[in-house]
Amino acid sequence: MFRRILIANRGEIALRVMATARRLGVETVAVYSDADRDAAHVAAADTAVHIGGPAPAESYLRGAAIIAAAQATGAEAIHPGYGFLSENPEFVAAVEAAGLVFIGPSAGAIRAMGLKDAAKKLMAEAGVPVVPGYHGENQDPEHLSGAADAIGYPVLIKAVAGGGGKGMRKVARAEDFMTALESARGEARTAFGNDAVLVEKLVEKPRHIELQVFGDGVRAVHLFERDCSLQRRHQKVIEEAPAPGMTEAMRAAMGAAAVRAAEAIGYKGAGTVEFIVDASDGLREDRFWFMEMNTRLQVEHPVTEAITGLDLVEWQLRVAAGEALPARQEDLAIRGHAFEARLYAEDVPAGFLPSTGRLVHLAFPEGVRADSGVRAGDAISPWYDPMIAKLIVHGPTRATALGRLARALAGTEVAGTVTNLAFLGALARHAAFAAGDVDTGLIERDLAALTGIPVPDSTALALAALGAAGLAEGAGPQGGFSLWAPLRRQIRFEAEELHTAIIETAGPTECVVEVGGARHECRLTAGRWWVDGAPTPYRLAVTPAGIHLFGACTHHFRRHDPLLRGADEAGGAGLVTAPMPGLVKAIFVAAGEPVARGARLAVLEAMKMEHTLAAACDGQVAEVLVAPGAQVDAGATLIRLEEADSTA
Repeated sequence: MFRRILIANRGEIALRVMATARRLGVETVAVYSDADRDAAHVAAADTAVHIGGPAPAESYLRGAAIIAAAQATGAEAIHPGYGFLSENPEFVAAVEAAGLVFIGPSAGAIRAMGLKDAAKKLMAEAGVPVVPGYHGENQDPEHLSGAADAIGYPVLIKAVAGGGGKGMRKVARAEDFMTALESARGEARTAFGNDAVLVEKLVEKPRHIELQVFGDGVRAVHLFERDCSLQRRHQKVIEEAPAPGMTEAMRAAMGAAAVRAAEAIGYKGAGTVEFIVDASDGLREDRFWFMEMNTRLQVEHPVTEAITGLDLVEWQLRVAAGEALPARQEDLAIRGHAFEARLYAEDVPAGFLPSTGRLVHLAFPEGVRADSGVRAGDAISPWYDPMIAKLIVHGPTRATALGRLARALAGTEVAGTVTNLAFLGALARHAAFAAGDVDTGLIERDLAALTGIPVPDSTALALAALGAAGLAEGAGPQGGFSLWAPLRRQIRFEAEELHTAIIETAGPTECVVEVGGARHECRLTAGRWWVDGAPTPYRLAVTPAGIHLFGACTHHFRRHDPLLRGADEAGGAGLVTAPMPGLVKAIFVAAGEPVARGARLAVLEAMKMEHTLAAACDGQVAEVLVAPGAQVDAGATLIRLEEADSTA
């Protein structure tokens, strides 16, 4: 076993690897950027080395700097985590040339699976079923359009490099192909430096089922499947293992195909073979096709660990150190069911836009595995993925595990940034998902119901009023005192709308709150406010960011400041602003140009994604206030429009 390893990653990824290394007695070296100087993974490592600026290209993608850090600290091996350089064959070769061990597959194996078109050809030769499509080298738009016509719509355009849904577009009609192709290529060029694409038949009721594989360079085993069908814009949201509805015959067929794929390239270490499955007629052995292989540990590997009782990072370290595979296929078995939910800082009602902010409050319930790279007080940076945590639960049955997931989400508390917590909770309670009737289109079909903003009832408003009045923990020993009558005062607070409450304090632990057309008697009992003689489903917390009610439905309020101007007074539809901090990638208009509602105005690159900003009204461009290449803050005005009727 290694004595010391360097982890070429950050956040929860680095912390996850450190946890296993620490258990095995292996020392760890962290690397960090300017933005991560005070990060949790830096504090947790035995040694930490600064490698550059906040942008990934200035730090976590600097292979030479990372190798130099490993040599300077006496590390014997480098664990890449997942993301950044984990699937870069040139980095692997450089690590080995420096006399270090790369904890992962060979450069050759990564190259073999790095381009989807070449990988599918290789898999077909190995007897692994592949989706019908065009995987050739001719990238002429007319040729690709003709290939789509031959395949038959709907089709899927996919970047040949990378993953994570970037450079991927669904096209339902021939007339939309060219626009989708341009968009997919632009995103792929930004994300991977390669704008080549392939075109495939789009499966009508697709499920995304992947097999965890592990090899020693010659032999491979699979550790069963994960269902990752619950997706939003090709980004996984909740994963589970095993897949609902899976039969033993299909599991054996998919497992055998995944092992053939791994052994065909002499795979060493942890990897994932991803399949697209046609679930229109249930799960059938002739209805699954190879999509791609991720030559690294996956974000969702904890659900596999939960159902097998294994530590995949330990397996990685042992095999990289020269040990044999820790188990044979016949030794592996499934125990129970597991779910993983990805908690992100993102604005769901605004279209799942990544968000930033300082986490003034962060707490996870007992009994749940919470893999997180941040702590209360940390900031969600615009430079990296906005993940806050992965919540993993396990149970003897799928129903039990799903119930535990719902309770874990309801028990999670985050304040200081907007999150997708309510969205995840709605998914965990979704009837079709509970029944196992999942496919990749489930979220889009029920998007309005899943993303609706819950309306607080008068009980919630009463608790919020207590928080706004500074009574979250009671009124104190002098609470409610006045000379002639109980203390009565007006409190104003707001969220989507302004609320006014009247609080009549009768003593340190009891009061009456009139709000929302209702009158509630409130009493502080065992450190928690009860309303009308019963405990509420909410936990009340007050932070500098506002008043928070945590529970199955979470509500956030602010104290009302009458001096703040309304947002509509400061701008309106004529201002195009940055929804988050980011890089202005492109500007499509110039001052004086007429524009129509919905027209593309600019592209903002932030948190590893491109976001198109469109005109909210018909009009004319009055000013372009930024140039391509500019780094802007959230809320910065990029373009000013004059509405059409104002220029008449």
